[in-house]
Amino acid sequence: MTLHIVKLCVGADSVEDLAEWQIGQLSRAQKAKAKSINPLQKAHPVCGTRMWPKRLEDVLAGGSLYWVIKGVVSVRQKIVAIDDVTDNHGQRCGLYLDAHLQRTVPQPRRAFQGWRYLETNDAPADLTAAQGGADLPEHLRRQLVELGAW
Repeated sequence: MTLHIVKLCVGADSVEDLAEWQIGQLSRAQKAKAKSINPLQKAHPVCGTRMWPKRLEDVLAGGSLYWVIKGVVSVRQKIVAIDDVTDNHGQRCGLYLDAHLQRTVPQPRRAFQGWRYLETNDAPADLTAAQGGADLPEHLRRQLVELGAW
């Protein structure tokens, strides 16, 4: 059974901010010469978390990381691997992600700490041009969600 993870994207104001941060992360990992860096970290963006998922197999069976940006689930990335990662917080659980950022239908989400499981039935659908709104700027989509019009 596929299971997803939802996590706050702290410090990013938009999907573009997240993409820019991940590009920089990959660039820094490529330049690093330390042997302690996991080869996955050089090839994929990684999100370090303190807690390991207990339902690891379900998450790796096609799960995605859904990012909450400014109180709204806005984008997801497929989880390609889960392994140790060493970052500025020390040794932690690393969620290695596909580089493609897939925008989702906006879904409001209250703030929480850490991450949460997200059942497939509760996950927002991918945003497509056929649904409308895919061409809207992110700040307008966010305002429509805040007004309850989406």
